[in-house]
Order: sequence, then C-alpha cells, then structure tokens
Amino acid sequence: MSKAAKAAPTTDLSDAYPNKVTHCTLPFKDYGGKTMFAGKIHTVVTMEDNKKVQDFLHGPGDGAVLVVDSGGSMRTAMLGDITAGKMQANGWAGMIINGVIRDAERLRDVDVGVKALGTTPFKSTKNGIGASDVPVAFGNVLFEPGQYVYCDEDGVLLSESPLELPKT
Repeated sequence: MSKAAKAAPTTDLSDAYPNKVTHCTLPFKDYGGKTMFAGKIHTVVTMEDNKKVQDFLHGPGDGAVLVVDSGGSMRTAMLGDITAGKMQANGWAGMIINGVIRDAERLRDVDVGVKALGTTPFKSTKNGIGASDVPVAFGNVLFEPGQYVYCDEDGVLLSESPLELPKT
C-alpha cells in the first residue's frame, strides 16, 4: 500500500523541496469547503462531459485528488453540488479542474477541496466521452496518475512521491 499524501502549505513545501516539485501556473479559484488538500492523482480528460468524472467520484477515493482536463472550457460545469457530496462521502480529498464548476455557494459546505477556473450555471453532457487515468497537461505541468499533488490558497504543486515537511 502506498503512503498517503499529507496536506501542507505549498510555500513550505516549495522551500523544502525546490528540486522535487513542479508548479501549476493556472489561476485557480477555491470553491470547496477545504482550501488545503493533497493526495495521489487520478485523471480524466474530456470536453464538456462529466460522466467519467462522476464514475470516479461515485467510487472510493481513498484520499486521492481527481485532476480533470476539460480543455479550459468555460461553457459547462465538470462538478456540481450533488456530485461533490458523493465525492465527500466516498473519501476523496479534492478535485482540480481545468474548467468550471456550478453550485458555487453550495460547494462551500462540502468538506473537500475544489479548484477550478470559474463558474457557469450550465450542466455538462453525460455521454462518457474522454479518457481516464492518462497523463494530462495544463498550466505548464504534466499531471500523471500516481503522482502526488498539494494544494492551498497559494497554488498547486506536483511531486513524484509523497512529501512531508522536515521536522524543525
């Protein structure tokens, strides 16, 4: 069994491990009830269709983070309050979306991390278009399944292995 990622401030992690982390440069906003979260990465790539996202989030999360590349589309949401509730109930740490969410006000009450580019009132299709657990690239980084991600208000960092802050 692999070691779980423990949430920690990204500023401290970047200071402690400057050669072991990469930084996603997209201007994400925080929407979930948690702003600091971390976990092993799973990925989905799709365009305006959240069926594969739902498939993941309705299953056991084991503290993982789902990274969704929807091409930066601002038209339809990849996550809403109902699926976010399932995400919390199933033990997911959070979700990072190269795209948008809906139900922003209600997502603040869900105890998971959610980073996205913005919001829209429009829901997505549910046809199952896309791929799961494949490398996805955005924000000047390559997110690969099995890597670890660390998120807070200051940014998104990636690492090949779980990181812990050095004891002081």
